[in-house]
Amino acid sequence: MKIIFLGSGNLATRLSLEMHRKGMQIGQVYSHTPENAQQLAALLGCPWTTDPETVDTDADLYVFSLKDTVLADVIARVRPNEGLWVHTAGSMPMDVFNGHTANYGVLYPMQTFSKTREVDFNVIPFFLEANTSENAGKLQHLAEKLSGNIRFLSSDKRKSLHLAAVFACNFTNHIYALAVKLLEEQDIPADVLLPLIDETAAKIHTMPPRVAQTGPAIRYDENVINKHLAMLGDSDMRSIYRLISQSIHKEAQHE
Repeated sequence: MKIIFLGSGNLATRLSLEMHRKGMQIGQVYSHTPENAQQLAALLGCPWTTDPETVDTDADLYVFSLKDTVLADVIARVRPNEGLWVHTAGSMPMDVFNGHTANYGVLYPMQTFSKTREVDFNVIPFFLEANTSENAGKLQHLAEKLSGNIRFLSSDKRKSLHLAAVFACNFTNHIYALAVKLLEEQDIPADVLLPLIDETAAKIHTMPPRVAQTGPAIRYDENVINKHLAMLGDSDMRSIYRLISQSIHKEAQHE
């Protein structure tokens, strides 16, 4: 199987390298940035291009791992072929390929990726979708070589999944960044937070997040909350603290 990657970002890098490690042939890399295309292609030992119209047409699988804002444009510029075209986006519908190719689907690994950090693909849930049962079978066969956690999910449900992932990952990480900022202002080393962060994440493996919730917002302890708000000089951080505290308290009332 010959695979072409369109994209060279975090997800494209980790997924293409994992496929390469599993013995799959990466035949070409496309990126609009020459440096990024060349760098990833060097790791994969394959040619590269910055022009979608020069992407090879003899591949079996085309993996479009691009920003949502450019995905449709790049799809429209790739020459028609018989390969299976898939994207890796959580929030884009499968039908973005409709009218451009007869064989298409989605290969969405729900994980946070960084170019320089390896991850265990075997435990990453892959969410698949395909326009025909034959393509679904091909995609499942491929995905099973990468992970032991494979599921089929519609575009509408995948959008909800992606929204949940943004809350669980991106927003949570931003809160970590704000917490580190508060500590840095007081010359307190950020690594003192790591045991707390690790235990918070570990809890929800054995109990629902609502049950695991602790802190002053559950009972809405205004004495503590008002002291914290007074300490925050940044108005955005005050708003975040207030809104999240109110949300925690509201959810606690449903127990």
